[in-house]
Amino acid sequence: MGHSNGRRTALKNIALATSGASLGLTALSCKTETKEESQELVSEEATALKGNINHAACYWCYGSMPLDSFAQGAAAIGLKGIDLLKPEEWDTVEQYGLKCSVATDTFANIENGFNDPGNHADLQAKYAELIDKAAAKGIKNVIVFSGNRRELSDEEGIANCAEGLQPLVKQAEEKGVILIMELLNSKVDHKDYQCDHTAWGAQLCERIGSEHFKLLYDIYHMQIMEGDVIRTIQDYNQYIAHYHTGGVPGRNEINDSQELNYPAIMKAILETGYTGYVAQEFIPTYDDKLAALREGVRICDV
Repeated sequence: MGHSNGRRTALKNIALATSGASLGLTALSCKTETKEESQELVSEEATALKGNINHAACYWCYGSMPLDSFAQGAAAIGLKGIDLLKPEEWDTVEQYGLKCSVATDTFANIENGFNDPGNHADLQAKYAELIDKAAAKGIKNVIVFSGNRRELSDEEGIANCAEGLQPLVKQAEEKGVILIMELLNSKVDHKDYQCDHTAWGAQLCERIGSEHFKLLYDIYHMQIMEGDVIRTIQDYNQYIAHYHTGGVPGRNEINDSQELNYPAIMKAILETGYTGYVAQEFIPTYDDKLAALREGVRICDV
C-alpha cells in the first residue's frame, strides 16, 4: 500500500479518536494549562489502552521536539517509558509519570563495543558509573553494543564481549540492573556490526550466564537479517529483555504500508509471559509525529 494510503489511515484513526483525546491535543498546544490539568484532560485516551503491553518510544525518532513536549504528549497517549535517554534527561520525563525505559549515555557506541579488548577499560569505567546512576533512579535496562566485527570470528567476538562485560554484569546483579545488547542489522543500517543475529546474541547470553545480561530484540532489524520473527521470539524469549519496533522496509510507521504483522507479533510476545517494555522505534513520516506514535501504540495494543 502506498504512503498516501497510510496517511489516510492515520488521518482516519485521528478522526475516530475519543473526545477526551481531542481535548488532550488541545491541552498540549495550550501553554496556559498546568501539567496536572493537561494530564487530567488526556487521561481518557491513556486509560483506553488495554494494559497488556507496557508501551514506550525512542526519543531520538522525535528529536525535533523538545523532550519536555514529547514526554507530555507521550504520557497523554499512554506510554509508560521513553527509551535511550541520558542521565541528564531522566528527571524531565519523570515529571510526566514516565520512566527511562532504557538508559544510555554519549559514550555508548555501536561501532566500538565490547568485542574489542582495547575498548574494555574505558567502557568498563564509564558503564560502571551509568549502572550506578540507573540503579539509583530505579531504571532497569542499560544498553550495550557488540561493536563492529572487523574480521573477528563469531567465537572471538563472543569471547571478547564476555570478558569485557563480566565485571559489569556482576555490578548489574548487585544493583538490580539488566545490561541489554541490541541486535542490529548489518545489511542496511549498521554495516559490519557483529551482534546481528539472534543466535549469536543467545550464545553470548549463555556464555555470560546471568539473568542480568540479555538482548534487546529489535523487530525491524531482525526482520531484515533473518525474518521468522514470531518463531524466533518463541524460541529465544528467555534471552530477551526488551523489544523495539519499526516498519520494514524503511523504518517508518508500522501500519499496513509495510510487511510486518505487528498485532500478531505483539500477541506472540505476550504469550511468552513477557512483562517488560515494547518501544516504538520508527521514524515518523506524518506531519504530526505524535499522531504517528499514537497509531503505532494502538496497533501494538493487543
